[in-house]
Amino acid sequence: MISVRASSARNSVHLSSYQKSKLQQVPADLNALYTRFLQYRFVFSYHRWRTRSTMFGCGKVLGSPRILNRSAAAPGGSGLRHIIRNSSGSSYGPRASSRLCCALLLLLLILTPRVDSSWWYIGALGARVICDNIPGLVNKQRQLCQKYPDIMQSIGGGAKEWIRECQHQFRHHRWNCSALDRDHTVFGRVIQRSSREAAFVYAISSAGVVFAITRACSQGELKTCNCDPHKRGRASDERGEFDWGGCSDNINYGIKFAKAFVDAKERTVKDARALMNLHNNRCGRMAVKRFMKLECKCHGVSGSCTLRTCWLAMSDFRKTGDYLRKKYNGAIEVTMNQDGTGFTVANKDFRKATKNDLVYFETSPDYCLMDKAAGSLGTAGRVCNKTSRGTDGCEVMCCGRGYDTTRVKRITKCECKFKWCCAVECKDCEEAVDIHTCKAPKRAEWLDQT
Repeated sequence: MISVRASSARNSVHLSSYQKSKLQQVPADLNALYTRFLQYRFVFSYHRWRTRSTMFGCGKVLGSPRILNRSAAAPGGSGLRHIIRNSSGSSYGPRASSRLCCALLLLLLILTPRVDSSWWYIGALGARVICDNIPGLVNKQRQLCQKYPDIMQSIGGGAKEWIRECQHQFRHHRWNCSALDRDHTVFGRVIQRSSREAAFVYAISSAGVVFAITRACSQGELKTCNCDPHKRGRASDERGEFDWGGCSDNINYGIKFAKAFVDAKERTVKDARALMNLHNNRCGRMAVKRFMKLECKCHGVSGSCTLRTCWLAMSDFRKTGDYLRKKYNGAIEVTMNQDGTGFTVANKDFRKATKNDLVYFETSPDYCLMDKAAGSLGTAGRVCNKTSRGTDGCEVMCCGRGYDTTRVKRITKCECKFKWCCAVECKDCEEAVDIHTCKAPKRAEWLDQT
């Protein structure tokens, strides 16, 4: 943390050599500054600002905690207007130091993002997970992060996996689960809307945490868990009796930790969106457990399977993704009930939502045009299938705007032959392929949305 001291006698700022060297490291490029901000914890809490504000002559500038907290959280940036209004009547503190205070506070407001589920950003940090460098974590999440650093590494790897799965499931749709670089929410404003896309993201992210932790337990990568200790002795199924053996995946531990970590932020507030997120998080966790399978090894003469040793194992994460994708298609629009403890279906003609259904409050945009407010990136430039009548077809994907066709040359393997022993030799063949991409909207149409 950089500490600045203002001398009231000379109206000058004194910095130590170490502080000067740190200030010299601040790059001019804002993107580089943003990245360095994450790594060096250039995050000033309000209470520390309050304590040191009188050293700047900024006591009046900072104003009351209630005004600062309320204004700083406003998406429109009204906090800056409060600061300027309060600072105009300040009568103590040098003018230069007041300007410095405002500049540093403005930097704080610009660089501190408004985040939703920022634990998703752990996947972008990879092996460099530092709990204090992940903005938006609540106290419970930060405590778990500091107490179980090995689990955080597993969650980071799992985050990349469920994001890839999300993108696979929606690769042929207008909204394709695009992840945004250097964005702590990973998906931008699209998750701020209580839509079915947000419901799917919360469900599959929670499932990804369960899958990653459970797998790490079975592989012996974690200190706090290993194989399921309850799978011991004898049991039976439709084929008869068997002995528990091998290493059964400890799915219950994965669910327990995922619930404590992922749900921690939603439990700090009690509103409709938090209730929706908690419901969809649970759907994701249970989806992983749904596809646990019994794997067995036979023993006996010539593999007669007179004796079996079995263990429980998770299925491939693709099955969980496919299941949640179907739940996305059948997601139910709901409203909060009167006592604020559950949901009622928005359309009385539809069935009630069960614990296994994804729920949402708001209808989704069409994602045809770029709309920053809705988090839509638009479909301009997206590849489409000319002959398809589905969601990947050019008519649907391009929203009726038409498409451009580009002919490209592609190298493929052909005329492959088996050569004794033991190789396959192929020739490189060149073929012309037509690539169809959606046209950009007309400028006037684009301006209407932005």
